[in-house]
Amino acid sequence: MSNKPTAAAIPGNTIGRLSLYRRLLQELLAQGTRQVYSHQLARLAVSTPSQVRRDLMTIGFSGSPRRGYTISELLANIEGLLARSIETSVALVGVGNLGRAILAYYANRQPVRFAAAFDRAPEKTGRILHGCRCYPVSEMAEVIAREQIHVGVIAVPAAEAQGVADQLVLAGVRGILNFAPVRLHVPAGLYVEHVDLMMALDKVAYYAHQQVEQQDSSR
Repeated sequence: MSNKPTAAAIPGNTIGRLSLYRRLLQELLAQGTRQVYSHQLARLAVSTPSQVRRDLMTIGFSGSPRRGYTISELLANIEGLLARSIETSVALVGVGNLGRAILAYYANRQPVRFAAAFDRAPEKTGRILHGCRCYPVSEMAEVIAREQIHVGVIAVPAAEAQGVADQLVLAGVRGILNFAPVRLHVPAGLYVEHVDLMMALDKVAYYAHQQVEQQDSSR
């Protein structure tokens, strides 16, 4: 469609919701569903119909009040915007328990492809884990260039994370998903998404405890 915005022009929260819609639409299509209404998609996404419609209008896509949205067309539109119709090659740094879990989760999940993993431990390198070959950290720049990798995932201890990020930047990655519990310093223009599992669990535990206290005080 004309005047379709680029992903960079869309707020991060909207990009996150579009990614969720993409997964939900893929599931619906696999089930044989061909059309979907905003209220149906909103229910699956735990959102509101108006929010769904606003998000889809942001990418220049509108449905029919009578027939809703054609799933295949909507899915193609979202994939085109997120540039996910082309396989994305990713590098993982850190093949510990978390790193292995990440590789296992994304194994055979297109279009993301873990093209390489890196670790300092000699006993982990030279092996193929969940379809991904593990290399020594010393080969990072060479492998990332060869495999044309633009996204890096960091799953190392906090003390090592900044050094790994620096290596990824020098190797040419343009985006980093960071699971280490530390904020990274990277050049302007390079996108970093921080996933702090401990912080997330602390927040959930805090609000769960608040709910328990409120229930106890109301008795």
